[in-house]
Amino acid sequence: MTRPHGLLKSFYFAFAGIAHLFKSQRNAWIELLIGAAACGLAFWLRISRAEWSILILTIASVLILEGLNTTVEAAVDLASPEIHPKAKIAKDLAAGMVLIAAIASVGVGLVILGPPLWARITR
Repeated sequence: MTRPHGLLKSFYFAFAGIAHLFKSQRNAWIELLIGAAACGLAFWLRISRAEWSILILTIASVLILEGLNTTVEAAVDLASPEIHPKAKIAKDLAAGMVLIAAIASVGVGLVILGPPLWARITR
């Protein structure tokens, strides 16, 4: 298989990285499915463009942080194949940032989707 050149090569590698994320990280799939469910609910509730923007950025942020967490884990494993307290701190901190984003995304979802959903189900 020939590899693309220039700008296409950059996109090729970026998509290869995204593919690796979804092949290797179960949590990325879970986050993607929850994000898709939130988008389906948002579509049904007909949220505003501004709310869509916030929702999309929130979903993207969680997935981006999951990718960065995977990056940190790979780099730490490469640099420190043996167990080291500082390697543990780096990995735990990266995972913690994903957790903060995931919790915050639930809050964003409740703020954006909660009121119109409540209005629909209590009619």
